[in-house]
Amino acid sequence: MSRTIEEPPPKRPAYFWWLLANGLALCFAIISWSVCLHVFGSPEIPRNYEILRKLGRIEELKRHTVLDVPNANSMGPRELYRRFIGEQALERLNALLMRNYLTNFDQRLLLTYVEGDYEVEQVRALTERDFFEPGFVVRARALVQPDEFTAPAPYPVIIEYVFPTDETGISRLFVPGDVLSVRKSPNCAAIMHVTRFEEEGEPTICLTVIPVAYGPYEVGDDGGFNIEPPSGLRPGAVFPMIGVGN
Repeated sequence: MSRTIEEPPPKRPAYFWWLLANGLALCFAIISWSVCLHVFGSPEIPRNYEILRKLGRIEELKRHTVLDVPNANSMGPRELYRRFIGEQALERLNALLMRNYLTNFDQRLLLTYVEGDYEVEQVRALTERDFFEPGFVVRARALVQPDEFTAPAPYPVIIEYVFPTDETGISRLFVPGDVLSVRKSPNCAAIMHVTRFEEEGEPTICLTVIPVAYGPYEVGDDGGFNIEPPSGLRPGAVFPMIGVGN
C-alpha cells in the first residue's frame, strides 16, 4: 500500500527573524526615547520629578542675587488683573510656570515679577504638605488708588508671597493689616501659580509668588531675615497654599 508523505511546512527564511528582531529593537528604542523625553522634559509632573530625584538628575535652583536675576517684565495689580483674568488655558499655564521655576527659568517669556502694595491678611508656616519647607507664606490683597484724590482701596488681586527660610519664627513681623510693598528690585517675586475664582460675585485672581533673588530680606525698620533657594520641592502640592476665600 502506498503511503502519502506530507511535505514539511516551509521554513521561514533566516532574514524574517532578523527583521523581526530589528523591528522589536527599533520599537523599544522609540518607546524608551519618548519616555525619556517626557520624563526629562516635564519635571513639573510629580511622577516625573520623583523619577528624576531617584536618578539624581534634579536641577538645583540657582542662587541668584538682585544683580544677576533673570530679566523679565514686572506688573502691578491692574496689569496683572488684565493679564490673567481672561486666561483660557490656566491649567496649561500653571504647568509651564512650574516647569519654568524647576528649570531655573529656561523660558524667560513666562517669567513675570509682581509689584505693588498689598495688605497682609494671613500668615502661616509651611509644612511637609506644601511645595517646600521650611519657610512661611504671606497672603495679602492688592491696594490700588483709583485716582490721586482717593485713598488706596482693596483690589481683586491676591498674592501668596512664599518665603523659603529657616527662620520661620520671623513670620511674626508680618502682621495682618500691615502693608507689604513689593517691587521688582529688590524683591524679584516671580509668579509661580495662578488661581482664578469669584469672591462675593467679583472675579478675582490669586497669584502664588516666590522670590528668585536670595540673601537678606528687610522688613521695615523692625528687622529682617535670610532667604535661600528651597530644596526638596513637591510639584504635586496644592495651590493656593492658604486657599481662596479664607
